[in-house]
Amino acid sequence: MDHRRRCDLLADELERLAAAVEAADPSAPVPGCPEWSVVELARHVGGVHRWAGHHVRTLSPKRISSSKLGIHAPDDPEELPEWLRSGGVELLGTLLAADPDAEMWAWGADQHARFWSRRMLHESAIHRADAEQALGREPAFDAEVAADAVDELLENLPSAAYFSPGVVELKGNGETIGLTTDVGAAWLIEFDPEGYAWSRGRGRDATVEVRGPLTPMLLAVYRRQRPDENGLSVDGDRAVLEHWLAHSALR
Repeated sequence: MDHRRRCDLLADELERLAAAVEAADPSAPVPGCPEWSVVELARHVGGVHRWAGHHVRTLSPKRISSSKLGIHAPDDPEELPEWLRSGGVELLGTLLAADPDAEMWAWGADQHARFWSRRMLHESAIHRADAEQALGREPAFDAEVAADAVDELLENLPSAAYFSPGVVELKGNGETIGLTTDVGAAWLIEFDPEGYAWSRGRGRDATVEVRGPLTPMLLAVYRRQRPDENGLSVDGDRAVLEHWLAHSALR
């Protein structure tokens, strides 16, 4: 999936996100982020869109805090859906105008503008699912988006320690987690004393394996549902899986 394809998919996710926020009670709790209401979810995502867009637009060589950029969400909850939409439109335009191979700061492994089309696609898709869950809906994902979202999370988690310090605990002594879906996508995560490595495919029997549909698998990996519901099953040493889930938060 290239930069332009991710931008096209992001356009759809941005509108679905804004529509879900618009339909929800602003004070409704967000099941996937228990500390947030829909208002707080919308303010977070709208702020991230503007923050990321500034970095791409300027090809910033370093991280700039959102406070220095003067990003402020409206106080009135009724204004949030339009604020979210306008920030999404601006972000999408910035990404479409960018050279995906341009070098710039990114918090993940890929230090190019293309990092941000990928990151914003999955940031928006997961939080769109959050808003839909707040409405009592079952989120759905395009299979291409869901599989790439798992890849992207596994690729970037080791770089997330500065804002998600628990990831430094994602290490072990040869334990493995297998993620196997009913559409052929599969991943193997292996721990060592320095961290973890991952690959596509099953490879070999895992210490613990999660099996089932791709969308629930993505939601479980992102800690938006339990790993043994909505068609998923767990076989093996659950303590290894619980250790992963307890330390792999990415907002």
